[in-house]
Amino acid sequence: MVDNCFTVGIFCVCGLLSLILKQYCSEHSLTVSMAVCTAVLTAFVLMLASPVSELRTILEAAEISEEYISVMFKALAICCITHIASELCRDSGENAMGSAAELWGRGALITISIPVFNAFLKLIEKLL
Repeated sequence: MVDNCFTVGIFCVCGLLSLILKQYCSEHSLTVSMAVCTAVLTAFVLMLASPVSELRTILEAAEISEEYISVMFKALAICCITHIASELCRDSGENAMGSAAELWGRGALITISIPVFNAFLKLIEKLL
């Protein structure tokens, strides 16, 4: 685990080349940033494969519906992707586009959480 963290850290430091490239060619700078983000995100997903399956097993043992587990993991994915996308937009000087990406992420979270909210309201109705 530590060696993977070290590798990702070195990769990100090498990704700082984008700062040097920004002076000469901003298009290539953005490409380097996107490549580093994609590689780190891929490593992140691969690293989480085992803990996610273990967490899924724990949640299923607690008799939590598969629908809720799915919503939780989708929300995590939306948060990560939205954050990276908005930061890439801001790095390229497009602050408005970064804000729009964050707004889209918030809307997506609301949309996927509607079934959970609906189940919560039904539970409250039963209790009352």
